Amino acid sequence: MSYHGPRAKLSRKLGIPLTPKSTRVMIRKPYAPGQHGQRRRKAASDYGKQLLEKQKLKFQYNVSEKQLRKYYKKAKASKGNPSDTLVQLLETRLDNIVYRSGLTPTIYAARQLVTHGHVRVNGAKVDKPGYQVTHNDIVSLAEKSKQIPIVLEALGNSAPPDYLEVSKEACTTRITRIPLRDEVPIICEIQLVIELYSR
Repeated sequence: MSYHGPRAKLSRKLGIPLTPKSTRVMIRKPYAPGQHGQRRRKAASDYGKQLLEKQKLKFQYNVSEKQLRKYYKKAKASKGNPSDTLVQLLETRLDNIVYRSGLTPTIYAARQLVTHGHVRVNGAKVDKPGYQVTHNDIVSLAEKSKQIPIVLEALGNSAPPDYLEVSKEACTTRITRIPLRDEVPIICEIQLVIELYSR
């Protein structure tokens, strides 16, 4: 189940902006929400730090606890570094590729675009946000969906990462390669998440 609560409030709690609006709110209110938000916080325990990083990761990709744990198990079972593999699995979710391509302003809008049937993968309609996109797959929009105002506005302000080849005119994205951890623009200490799930 994806998160549907107040994102600006959540952003202040986590200390990272999850949406453009959250960024503006956090500039005005650079402290945690609530009546005690401006008080000095106690130093977090090791578990508290791990939990915070897990929450950051979960909400940046808008996945449920169950989904994140499933990705961790898959990453742990892989041959490579679990930290890198976990990020790669999350980064190549269809909703995230739509977001990184600049077709939507937030990961939440990307999920909605996918579930409402606007997105195609290699020409076929896919409405599952967690669909795993791979190398050389082409993600596009249905012809009528290319004129959605939020898509046009997002594309005008987009700056896709190097591992995506985006055509703004055609509203298409090709995954040129699986991204490296250092290229992925997330704010999270992945190793602490791995340590938490390894308990």
